[in-house]
Amino acid sequence: MGILSWVILGALAGWVASMIMGRNSSMGVIANIGVGIIGAFIGGFVMNMLGGQGITGFNFTSFLIALVGSVILLAIVNLFSKKKSK
Repeated sequence: MGILSWVILGALAGWVASMIMGRNSSMGVIANIGVGIIGAFIGGFVMNMLGGQGITGFNFTSFLIALVGSVILLAIVNLFSKKKSK
């Protein structure tokens, strides 16, 4: 997968994950791309630990893996940001 594919997949996965987690209004395009790319690594790691394949290219399965990883990442960020504000 080329760099442009990573950016597009990351942007889509990060954007959908931010809408699922209710953080869409506080995140911009760059943050969505970053969350999506890091989420793809997290999702790929989780899938490998479960015996599956990680990101295999620009396809729907890879998008779902990146989306799950992005939601995990945003859940962790929410956990720490809520503790910090108390």
